[in-house]
Amino acid sequence: MSRYRQMEVFAAVAQAGSLAAAARDLALSPATVMRTLAALEARLGTVLLVRGPRGVQLNAVGERFAAQCRLILEETAAAERSAAGLHSHIAGPLTVALPLLMAHQLFMPLAVAYLEAFPDVQLTTCARERPPKLLEEGIDVALVVGPLPDSSGFAVPIGRVRPMMCAAPAYLARWGRPENAEDLRAHRTLLTSEAGHGAEWRLHDGATTRTVRNVPVLTCTTQQAAIRAAVSGLGLIRCLSYEAHQELQAGLLEPVLERFVAPDLPAQLIYREGRKACGRVRTFIDFAVPRLRLHPALCD
Repeated sequence: MSRYRQMEVFAAVAQAGSLAAAARDLALSPATVMRTLAALEARLGTVLLVRGPRGVQLNAVGERFAAQCRLILEETAAAERSAAGLHSHIAGPLTVALPLLMAHQLFMPLAVAYLEAFPDVQLTTCARERPPKLLEEGIDVALVVGPLPDSSGFAVPIGRVRPMMCAAPAYLARWGRPENAEDLRAHRTLLTSEAGHGAEWRLHDGATTRTVRNVPVLTCTTQQAAIRAAVSGLGLIRCLSYEAHQELQAGLLEPVLERFVAPDLPAQLIYREGRKACGRVRTFIDFAVPRLRLHPALCD
């Protein structure tokens, strides 16, 4: 079996987390999948998968190799579609869902560039914080931060998002820079009332989590309004790296308590139907993925 096919099989197993599920997706027998994986590991001289009673898991080497395989397979598929002329007559509606501030901070320049490349596509963006339901809501592609919703379809990793605590330089000059949970209790905080933004501030220190509950000096309906208040020097704010990317790049906000933030969150594009997806979806995935992976708002 060719190296390309070995990578296809390995990527399918990594995605499904199960030999049997990958075999069904690929229309192969489980025995063929197992032989292919064994041949791949033998050729590379290393173990990629840990097999157990509940399926298979990637080890550290397998995680890195899976990411490289996905990139190679995506680029190869894009090249084949381009050579076959599938990019030449892309037209019609395309609906993309993404978090509100992702649209504001990161997505619009990409959308403009995509429409310049494919001017006959009618692009609709849906900004929402709740997990999207692709089929029920008629969404073609969604950019999701954090755990994937059930039945999310096919997923392409684009990077990771960092939880942060920030403040304006003027605020820090006046109130000082907090160094620990006890310092945080004496500071002015800003809160967003949107779903997913609780009143408790959790500081993570290894396996230990400290919870601080301050009375916010200001509660905003939207995260965008809270970020603007933080830029004005009113207080500390919690956010995700992409939500305040421009403000951080411009020096209007500075990270604080960096060693206490929660682990990074995955960011992924999800869509339905995989290789059977329509040309608009496939061209958008091909166009967006490499550009999003290079964006400084998404860490590697």
